[in-house]
Amino acid sequence: MSNIIEVKSLVKKYDSLTAVEGISFEVKEGEIFGLLGPNGAGKTTTLEIMETLRDKTSGEVTICGLSLDKSPNEIKNIIGVQLQAAGYYPNLTLVELLNLFAGLYNVDVNTMEMLDLVDLKEKAKAKYKELSGGQKQRFSIATTLINSPKVIFLDEPTTGLDPQARRNLWDLVNNIQSKGTTVMLTTHYMDEAEFLCHRVGIIDKGKIITIDTPNNLIDHLIKKGFKRPKQVKEATLEDVFLDLTGKELRDE
Repeated sequence: MSNIIEVKSLVKKYDSLTAVEGISFEVKEGEIFGLLGPNGAGKTTTLEIMETLRDKTSGEVTICGLSLDKSPNEIKNIIGVQLQAAGYYPNLTLVELLNLFAGLYNVDVNTMEMLDLVDLKEKAKAKYKELSGGQKQRFSIATTLINSPKVIFLDEPTTGLDPQARRNLWDLVNNIQSKGTTVMLTTHYMDEAEFLCHRVGIIDKGKIITIDTPNNLIDHLIKKGFKRPKQVKEATLEDVFLDLTGKELRDE
């Protein structure tokens, strides 16, 4: 696979603070790439620079062969960015919001098809403020797809969701990727990154520490002699929870 994103020596400084310190990485076309790190590591800053939402101090970013310096508007037209809840008018219905975003992109959309994709067809006439947390997250992903983007950026897409909503969102992200869209995401949930991501980059204090597949990183740690203090079982407490309560969404 060819690279659809290339980041070279990216730096972002705020006065005396260096939030991103010369990082370089590539994202391959059609993959799900996770950028992982503790709070303040530089994850969101990096994403916002790539999304054209924040100026960089130096370095190069190329998306689909387009330079961030030379073609920011063209890049905006081929990417999808997940907005936080504050980015939506709370009193508009989902259909009204989708039509609003479609107008901003100057594209025609089938709103019911888009809502069906994220299991929100029955909520078409509901106001955004009436949605549950999981519904809001699914709707935010629907808005990233309005312009048929080549790349979508998801910043901690499942934070605060219950296990059913999390697993449903994982399926949605995999479905989007299976249709050829490249996905770049951040998350604090390592099980989420392990399940979804083809590769991950771990960033700390503004620097990339390593980039590899989750399996390779885990195998490397084991080869170093790492052993869990508690034996790992074939199921987790989350698996128990889902087995007892079911996997269907609880949106009401």
